[in-house]
Amino acid sequence: MQIQVETDSNIEGSEAMIAHVTGVVEAALSRTSDRITSVAVHFRDENSDKKGGIVDIRCLIEADLDGHRPVAVTNHAATWEQAVVGAAGKLVSSLDSILGRLEVQARTRTDPPLEREAREEES
Repeated sequence: MQIQVETDSNIEGSEAMIAHVTGVVEAALSRTSDRITSVAVHFRDENSDKKGGIVDIRCLIEADLDGHRPVAVTNHAATWEQAVVGAAGKLVSSLDSILGRLEVQARTRTDPPLEREAREEES
């Protein structure tokens, strides 16, 4: 799983920040990391022109789920640390829901298996 961290010009993307964000995301996605190809984490200071605001840091995390559409979540907080933790939690919930539905669909499938799946089962 590849993790990319991007910040706007108002948030310093230091090596320490990137390491922290990567650690938070890897820990949060540890159960589903084999199903995710890449993750992009974007930070933005939404009130940078006003120089203030209580919850003005936005964290958007987009995860590319293997074989499916990307999943994106957003969280706003006072600091980038709080924003990434909140967004990671939302992403875990969203992925759990999506993967759970996919498992139910696979178990309750009534159509015959695809030709490739049938050959794999015979082997």
